[in-house]
Amino acid sequence: MNNVLLETQNLGISFGGLEAVKNFNFKMKPNELVGLIGPNGAGKTTVFNLLSGVYTPTNGNILLDGEVLNKKRPDQIVQKGMVRTFQNIRLFNYMTVLDNVVAAYNFNMEYGIFQGALRMKSYWKEEKEAKDYALQLLSIFNLEHLKDTRASNLPYGEQRKLEIVRALATDPKILLLDEPAAGMNPRETEELMETIRNIRESSDIGILLIEHDMKLVLGICERLLVLDYGEIIAEGDPKNVVNDPKVITAYLGAEALGSRES
Repeated sequence: MNNVLLETQNLGISFGGLEAVKNFNFKMKPNELVGLIGPNGAGKTTVFNLLSGVYTPTNGNILLDGEVLNKKRPDQIVQKGMVRTFQNIRLFNYMTVLDNVVAAYNFNMEYGIFQGALRMKSYWKEEKEAKDYALQLLSIFNLEHLKDTRASNLPYGEQRKLEIVRALATDPKILLLDEPAAGMNPRETEELMETIRNIRESSDIGILLIEHDMKLVLGICERLLVLDYGEIIAEGDPKNVVNDPKVITAYLGAEALGSRES
């Protein structure tokens, strides 16, 4: 695969002798949209924790644009261009929608404590740039009219969208979405699918998502990885993957596979 943006090489991690992820080999290009699926406890979120620096790998390597990230802190990985959302929403609940997004843009600002304390010209210039950029992102996802609303007061679906917007404010190369449709109703899920499509159409960001909603996965992903007991058991075109006997067995058990074949 040419033009590889993200690559893992024999990636793995053990907890007290238990291999939670092993031999995870994966390559991803810019602007790809890949789904990571598998039964509960398969190791999907552990993979995200490895990629985002929450966990340090026991084995193997993580490379972004050819640079090894294994021992980078989460904030350093964000600065390198890979950012994630979480299964449980983690917004700054007592801040406004706009301030949530501006906070994520913060590491791009160059003014120091001195300029900030004295409210010098450079401070106001960069603050305006941050707010303008945040409003631009919010407008893409139809959230600009809520800019002064406290994050905790948003409907659930809007909170999910805000979390994605906040991640995009870091200007990532790779966006990791951990169950973005969790808890959403069908209408909110449809809006989320459109949001993800908008991201792809307006940028070269690669998107890797964990999701249990198969309608969403099959509706937007161009490639699927299936994880079971920490190992990839299938990879490829979504429609072929979901009909793979190994995948059916992993999700439904050997008895269910036998009943399908009979």
